[in-house]
This record gives sequence, structure tokens and C-alpha cells, in this order.
Amino acid sequence: MIPIVRWGKTIKQELSTGWSRIIQHDLSGELNGQAVTVEFPLYIDATYQRGRYGEHGVARHGSAVDAPFIETPREARYHYGKRVGIEVIYRLCEQACVSTTTRDTVGRLLYVVVSLLLQNCWRYLHWEYVATPRRGGRRLWKWPFAEFIEMVCRAAWTARRTARAVPANRPPDDRFGR
Repeated sequence: MIPIVRWGKTIKQELSTGWSRIIQHDLSGELNGQAVTVEFPLYIDATYQRGRYGEHGVARHGSAVDAPFIETPREARYHYGKRVGIEVIYRLCEQACVSTTTRDTVGRLLYVVVSLLLQNCWRYLHWEYVATPRRGGRRLWKWPFAEFIEMVCRAAWTARRTARAVPANRPPDDRFGR
């Protein structure tokens, strides 16, 4: 599923008029000196804004879809909305993930899993302890994910400093027998 951007005369015309529909659109170009034409279904979902986000009139969302479970333009917009949420999760994941040049896939997967776990912990703590319960849903106070990561890093460095303060290479005293 790919969102369609208003670019080109044909797409601009299709996305500026009409209601929800499915059309066949062809895209032609050149690849390695040969003319290539690709035809794909274009799902256009039109919704009335009703003053949301300060907008009025009809909003048309176009997407190129190649999925057997999507049958209507409304379903296409719904599934793309879920995809946007996944992209936000990965953007947050990049803030917590360790930068590495290793080619070890297991290590890289471990870093991604740890960053996703940190993200889930942040969401839980934000919802349970930072948000204020009220009628109509909780009020989420501002607590950025980057600030949470800094707190975790400070706690880890503090714990490491405490562990390093205990001398490890001292000879055993009289209380311990061998």
C-alpha cells in the first residue's frame, strides 16, 4: 500500500473531483532505455471534513493497493492509518536503539527488542503514573520518550558507578577461611 501524492495532471484531476471509487491508473516511464507501463488499482476515499482540523469540504485520500483483503476505498484508508502507527513506533525505536556496525544479526535483533521493550515501558509508565484520570479519558502530560531514555541511561550509569565503588581485588580478611 502506497499513498498517492497529488503530482501530475491526471492524479491531480482524479483526487480533486468525485466521491469514493476505485479506478485503474497507468504509470508510464522509461527503464533502461525501454518504455514501461504499469497499471494498478487506485483507491480514492472521499470523506467530508465537518470542520475537523479547521478544514471544511471533502478530503480525498488516494492509495495504490495490492492486497486481496482490501476491497473498498474506506478499508484502504483504515489499513493505511494503522501503518502510520507502525511507522511512528519505528521512529521512536530509532531514538532508543544502539548504533552499531556489527553484522551479527542476533545482536542487532537484540538491540531492536530492547528498544521496543523500553518503548513499551515508557508507554505503560506514562499511562499509569504520569497521565491524570479524568472524565472523558486520561490527560496525558508531556513526557517525551527521549527524556525517558535519558533517565534510564542516568540510572544505568549510577548503578554502574555504585558497583565500581566496591573494591574487587582486596585480599580476604580473617572472617573468610579457605
